[in-house]
Amino acid sequence: MNDNVLMLNELVKDFNGKRAVDRISMSLAKGQILGLLGPNGAGKTTTIRMVLNIIIPDSGTIEILGQKFSEKMKDRIGYLPEERGLYRKLKVLDTLCFLAELKGMKTSVSRERGREMLKRFDLDAYENKKVEELSKGMAQKLQFIATILHSPELLILDEPFAGLDPVNIELVKDIILEKKREGVSVIFSTHLMDYAEKIVDSLVMINNGRKVLDGRLADIKSRYGKKFVHIEYAGDAGFVAKLPYVKSAKDYGREMEIELDNIAAKDRLLRDLMAKLTLDAFQLSEPSLQHIFLRNVQEGEKA
Repeated sequence: MNDNVLMLNELVKDFNGKRAVDRISMSLAKGQILGLLGPNGAGKTTTIRMVLNIIIPDSGTIEILGQKFSEKMKDRIGYLPEERGLYRKLKVLDTLCFLAELKGMKTSVSRERGREMLKRFDLDAYENKKVEELSKGMAQKLQFIATILHSPELLILDEPFAGLDPVNIELVKDIILEKKREGVSVIFSTHLMDYAEKIVDSLVMINNGRKVLDGRLADIKSRYGKKFVHIEYAGDAGFVAKLPYVKSAKDYGREMEIELDNIAAKDRLLRDLMAKLTLDAFQLSEPSLQHIFLRNVQEGEKA
């Protein structure tokens, strides 16, 4: 039995003679989280809009929740668009109730659940305020609540962490994982690789409209091999990237991800680092998702 909630096959979309999405295929299994990654303009949002029938593909097929898209299916999907939009003159709780009722929820249920979620997001004091009175971050939280309030089977989240502070990013991340445990399938795009790495089961990376990488996160990391060293340090580490046995070095100020030509050079690296830096951590690791993302984007630009 096929347990895929979403299946895309060879999707193509052109705009004014330019190909925005070029034969994209991917699938999402029930109760899994898939990260849709890529630089700005890669085709992520266009792909999502085709899934939701907002944009019609020029060719290719989409199967969602076991069938072709229909209007009735919208009640089973939660969609958080990249471009947020709420009714500014409506009150906060009334906004949640209105949007939930469009998805088939009863008023009494939507109000009760809406109040629960507002409290969880520390917005309960604003339930009778108009949306226009909220800060940008508060409005972002409200739109996320509206996306999940009707308990959808499939969540499609386009940049769900945008505009949120670190505390609320953690809260949204925790709720996404809760939904996964409940059997909800999630597809989301984000530029925050640290958070994507913590929660995705699999990923699809696209660049210039084409898929450049896909699969389970663990499998993708294993393809790169354990040739990486993560360090935490103090001092001037500008010399590291110039060491003859270092293939690349991503420096974040007090931390660095170092890719070696061969893992056998790790002892030599440790000696060279200790001679010039104060080391707080030295650990063999797999490549970070940030490294994989940057490597694939850079290779795509050279192609």
